[in-house]
Amino acid sequence: MPNTIELAKKYIPMLDEVYKNASLTAVLDGAAELVQQGANANELIVPTLDMQALGDYDRNSGYVKGDVTMTNETVKCNFDRGRMFNVDVMDNEETAGLAFGRLAGEFIRTKVVPELDAFRFASYCSKGDITKKQEDLADGAAVVAALRVATNTMDEAEVPMEERYLFITPTLKGQVDDLDTTKSREVLARFTQVILVPQTRFYTAIDQKDGKSGGEEAGGFAKASGGAELNFMVVHKAAVLQYQKHVAPKIISPEANQDADGYKYGYRNVGIADVYKNKVAGIYASHKTVG
Repeated sequence: MPNTIELAKKYIPMLDEVYKNASLTAVLDGAAELVQQGANANELIVPTLDMQALGDYDRNSGYVKGDVTMTNETVKCNFDRGRMFNVDVMDNEETAGLAFGRLAGEFIRTKVVPELDAFRFASYCSKGDITKKQEDLADGAAVVAALRVATNTMDEAEVPMEERYLFITPTLKGQVDDLDTTKSREVLARFTQVILVPQTRFYTAIDQKDGKSGGEEAGGFAKASGGAELNFMVVHKAAVLQYQKHVAPKIISPEANQDADGYKYGYRNVGIADVYKNKVAGIYASHKTVG
């Protein structure tokens, strides 16, 4: 029994790697050291900086005095999801931990990560001040033209070119690649990285199932009735507030399991996906017709 417990515990350090390998939005994760824990369990404290602009220099009186304001804003985590599974002790022992290992890895790869990505895209789209454009792109030329509008919009808003990420469906990216023209290659070169996002996790709005109500027992998510399929989204990394505050894989041994003779595997993820209010120009979303 102890050997099996130790074998199961070996999977815990691998869970973050599974997330990094499978998550399409992991490139937008902020540095955890830049935020502080809030007073409450679901809060973060984020520093914001504001200052005055240039004024006229006077040869007699010198510089015009300026004010710098450093404030700490408390924000609440908007993602808090979890699930608990039971693996029968005999099943796990007879397969040398394979049942537990497959459960942990596959759950994160096929259930956690798709929902986390979908939630983040939908959260950024929900911000009213970001640029959103409804358009049905018929072919590769239309996609290239739409991407050019996106880059021009960000350029005019003085969004830095560094760390601009393009998230786009494989279908539309394929149409651009098929053009194989100077225009298509140049527009894609404007982005730090081009990331392919399956349509199944790429919506302007989603509904998250609670996992317990009638018809929602399976949990997970789906496109909201008022949502639309995204064509692509351009995100400047510095524009988003994306952190994982609390990721807690948990193992409960059969001896401590009061409900069954088996291991309990629990997983909880608490985090935030938001947009800095003074950096909304760093998000550009193109989506299909709503409905």
